[in-house]
Amino acid sequence: MRGDRLKIIGLTGGIGSGKSTISCILKELGAYIIDEDMVSRLLMEKGQKVYYDIVSYFGPEILKENGDIDRKKLGSIVFADSEKLQALNRITHPAMIKYTKAEIERLMAQKTHKLVVIDAAILIEMGLDKLVDEIWVVYVDRETQIERVMARDGLSYDDALNRINSQMPLDEKLRLADKVIDNTKPLDEVRKQVERLFCEAIE
Repeated sequence: MRGDRLKIIGLTGGIGSGKSTISCILKELGAYIIDEDMVSRLLMEKGQKVYYDIVSYFGPEILKENGDIDRKKLGSIVFADSEKLQALNRITHPAMIKYTKAEIERLMAQKTHKLVVIDAAILIEMGLDKLVDEIWVVYVDRETQIERVMARDGLSYDDALNRINSQMPLDEKLRLADKVIDNTKPLDEVRKQVERLFCEAIE
């Protein structure tokens, strides 16, 4: 699936690691971003097969009044129950992988970008790492991660911990990383790290 001019990077890290900040910097530098969170939102829209499969499994109580899936309600259910999380993953992951492969093929045909970044918190768990040339892991310490998740999503300490613990431990991701971005540093230092990695990747 890879062409001479197109390099594919898998950007990952735990929830609350600041991956979105890194992704924005890479986009500014000229990378094409495939944001797997946005892909999942797209596939959960009414009319999509994933939407109907989720509603069939979890029931209409996960819907908002307008019929859209209430992602916050769904999240609170699956992150408190590993079996239900696995069921959701079985529904969503194959469709997300299929969509991502099609995007990569489209970008290869267009030949307008040198670097494509698959931005996914569970890149490795999903098997998306098989599509990439390098894995870049965004690192923050655990307490910072918990604080960020609580602040960003309005969650309790326990709920934030449930979400973090549902993912592969950061230590394991770091062992699989080709490059590590230290996101505990000030933003200007983080930007320099990302700019250096971007330049190396497109050389």
